[in-house]
Amino acid sequence: MGTQEPADTPASSGAAAAEVELSFLVFETPNLNSAFWDAAIARATAKVPGVKIKKLVTPNVDRTAYAKQLDASGNLPDILQSVNPAGFAEAGKLAPFTPEELANFTAPTAGAIDGKVYQLPYNTQVIPVVYYNKDQFSKAGIAETPKTYQELLDASAKLKRAGLTAMIVSGGGADTWADMYPLTGTVATDVYKKTPDWLVKRRAGEVKFSDPDFVKAAGKIADLAKNGYIDKTGLSRSYADGEQAFRDGKGAMYPMGSWFATSADNNKPGFEIGAFPWPSDDGSPVTPTFTGGGTLVSSSAKNVDLAKKWALAFDEDKENNDAFVKADGSIPAIKGYVPPADMGPVYQATVAIYDQGMKDGSITNAFSQEAGDASLPPGLADATALAVQDLITGKKTAEEFAAYLDEQYAKATQ
Repeated sequence: MGTQEPADTPASSGAAAAEVELSFLVFETPNLNSAFWDAAIARATAKVPGVKIKKLVTPNVDRTAYAKQLDASGNLPDILQSVNPAGFAEAGKLAPFTPEELANFTAPTAGAIDGKVYQLPYNTQVIPVVYYNKDQFSKAGIAETPKTYQELLDASAKLKRAGLTAMIVSGGGADTWADMYPLTGTVATDVYKKTPDWLVKRRAGEVKFSDPDFVKAAGKIADLAKNGYIDKTGLSRSYADGEQAFRDGKGAMYPMGSWFATSADNNKPGFEIGAFPWPSDDGSPVTPTFTGGGTLVSSSAKNVDLAKKWALAFDEDKENNDAFVKADGSIPAIKGYVPPADMGPVYQATVAIYDQGMKDGSITNAFSQEAGDASLPPGLADATALAVQDLITGKKTAEEFAAYLDEQYAKATQ
């Protein structure tokens, strides 16, 4: 699996001759398994006559790297799911969507590269949400969720005094990305709140990671670990094991993307889970989000127009969006979309954080998740996640961590 086969020779029948086989690269997770993708593909295909879909599955967690491998061998799939468009778009490998094709999306310019959108912005995620164990908060004498960063520190200290681990992290094996979310929170509150286009300025050389605001954000993570509020041993856990550790009550707080909400509702632990946004120093709201993640179409697809039509059908289908919501906690960015009424309390609490962020205008980018012009160079998000482990274990100071990112940024943009 993973190689593109030549289209079948047209048969004598007119219907068969008109059918175009398009390859579609997807990824599988415990939430989004093979049956999930098969059902979603079937729903979209039923809406686009003349298309047959050949499903390809990325064999590893890094679907963008796998797409690059396929492209290097001349086998870039016709349609791709949740692959980072950076590099592909600039090289002319992707077909842009028109404003008319994006009319049903709530953020039609999200992830734009040089003014063009190559990936359907169908899904919004809040990154991170702080999910918390209400029983452990009560046991530690924490009556209210933290509204300021100092209150987060105070709550962490109370949890530690009660013999509880304040914060769960993971990041073992191939899941190094899973350690990023405390830092994503502090970058939002300490950097992006003040300078929303910080990464655009970084690309222009106007700011650096070693500047005081970013060093402060990194220093908060180093201090959380130094004070024993982050369980350093958790860095050896896979993402799934980290999630399970929280369910098993091994830590009171779990900073994670909003996709955890559905998992929490579907796999209820023996305690009630609450949710709150990562707090800023002064308590003013900051809501880091990512909108994008949808399908992309190769500019060399067998039939680009049909591939785009099918991609839109896939991402706009109400049943498909309901399925993504129920399986993976999506917040579909489709105009008029309403999630199923029977979604669980953790999902509802998560969406409430996003809705409040929209109302109070506190939406920022989520560091390391950005797409388009305001994104990290290819490969730098992975390098950052690896370096976060050194930040948490004390192998790098905040200043050393920031200097390392500047070095890596320079190499990635040479």
